[in-house]
Formats: sequence, C-alpha cells, structure tokens
Amino acid sequence: MTTLKQQEGGASSRKGAPRPSGTSSSREIRKQAAATPWLFLAPYLVLFIAFVLVPIVFGAWISLHTWDYTRPLKPFVGLQNYVELFTPDSRQFTNFWGSMQATGIFTLFSVPLLLTIPLAVALLMAKKFPGRNFFRAVYFAPYVLGVAVVAVMWRYLLDNNIGLVNYYLGLLGLPNDIAWTTSTPAAWVALVGVTVWWTLGFNAVIYLAGLQDIPSELYEAARMDGASPWQQFVNVTIPGLRPVLSFVTLTTLIASVNMFGQSYLITQGGPGRETRTAIYQIADTGLRNFQMGSAAAMSYVLTVFLIGLSLVVFWLFRERKDAR
Repeated sequence: MTTLKQQEGGASSRKGAPRPSGTSSSREIRKQAAATPWLFLAPYLVLFIAFVLVPIVFGAWISLHTWDYTRPLKPFVGLQNYVELFTPDSRQFTNFWGSMQATGIFTLFSVPLLLTIPLAVALLMAKKFPGRNFFRAVYFAPYVLGVAVVAVMWRYLLDNNIGLVNYYLGLLGLPNDIAWTTSTPAAWVALVGVTVWWTLGFNAVIYLAGLQDIPSELYEAARMDGASPWQQFVNVTIPGLRPVLSFVTLTTLIASVNMFGQSYLITQGGPGRETRTAIYQIADTGLRNFQMGSAAAMSYVLTVFLIGLSLVVFWLFRERKDAR
C-alpha cells in the first residue's frame, strides 16, 4: 500500500509539474512581445534624447556659467545670469524685456489675424465652385517658401523708394512714401502683414480638414430647426472645430512668439530696437556678443512664458461639464 501511494503521489506530482521546455519557450515569446514596441520606438527615442533632452540639460548647464565659446575658461556663476534679467539696472534687463515687449506686440496683432482669416478662407474653400482646387493651391503656395525667400522678396516690395507697394498706393491716391521697414508703426504693419500672407495657408488647410469632419447631418438638422447661417456657424461649426481651434491657436501662438527671420531680414530689428524680438535678442546675445550663458538664461525665461501661455490655451479650450 505504501509503495502504491508513493507511486501515485509521484505520478500526480509529475502531472502537476510544468514542462521545462514549454516554460522557456513561453518566456521567450513574452520577452519578444515586450521588446517589440521598444524596437519600433528606438529610432525616435534616440533622436529625442540626442536632439531634445541633451540640449535641454546642456542649455541649463550653460545658463549657470559665463560661457564664451571662444575662451577655454567658463566660470560657474550660478543663477547670476537669471538675476541680471530681473535687475532693472542691468543692461541685459533692458535689452531682454524690450525684446519681450516687441514679441508681445507682434503676437498680439498676428495671432488673431492668423486665427480668423484662415478660418474665413477655409469656409470659402469648403464650398463647391469651379476652380476650387486651384484657389486652394494658391492660398497654400506661399507657405512652401522659406523665410529667407519671403523676407528678401518683401523687403524689395516694401522699399519706400523702389518698392511696388508704395507705387501702387500712389496710383490709388494714397501716401506713397511710407517707410515700411524703417519706421513704426509701419514696420509692425509690414511684419504682421507679411507673416499673415505667408502662413495663412497652413492654418486654412488645418481648418478645412476639421470642417470636412463635421457631419453634414448636424447642418441639416440646424436648417430644419430654422437656424440662420450665423447660428449654424456659432452652434455647429465652432463646437465641431474645438480640437482644431485648440491646435491652431497653440501652434500659431508658439510660432509668433518664436518669430525671428522676418524681423532679422526685413526690418533688421529697426528702427532702433523696436522690432527686435526675443529670439532675435537671444541670437544676438549668444552668437554675436559671445554671451552664451545670458542667452541660455533668456531662452529658459522665454520657455516659461510659453508654457504659461500654452496652459492658458488648454484651459480656454477645455471641454466644460455644462457643455457636455
């Protein structure tokens, strides 16, 4: 009896024990399944670490030093570069906050235009009419040009002596001696106008894609309820474009705050320093004056402001409970 029980116990234990070969193969399969997503993410992660994380950390390190890349010694100064930006008696304070004011002026006037005009264009292009695709291409075409091409072209067009803008204004009986690039507020009008002409096509395409995703049944139901075109726009189009509006607002705001090429090439920051934006000042401080520590500190202060503006945009376009 004892032998029989031992044999039965040994048999049952052998039946309950997992097979070694099956265990190893299942573990290998699980390991491969877990590693597969990381293999697909590896190229992006390498680029992200090399071109985003490393520059962020290295830039923060530079901002804590008197960093002149032409000299071997780069003394550690701690937060001194940041303190100078908030000390009214400092030269960096005057230059940096003057450029931040110029950035604010440009952003204040360019962003509303780049939100409303492309939306109007997209609403027009969403309708069916002969030559619609041609006009879509015409509106988007300037966006494919580089900032250097756009800026040099418009610098000649806006020249107060030989420019075609003043020439045609004279033909219309308007003042034809406006110094578009060397006086304010004409310089701001030129910079904002050129930027709107150049980039409205991109926003219009994004709006157009969003308009095509709004179900046509919603417009039919609104018309059956007697809604006017304006009521359809307010109650159907705008709510349907909420995610698109959030994206366009955020990207346009970031692009406007980071404006550099138009100011550098069209007005050269003038007259005086009136149109010298924050990115212009950062580049001039770091690359021309060899004060990389101060330039890095400026860039991080600007980044904090951009983060704050982004949070405001997300808050404005959040989905409210009462709306749901």
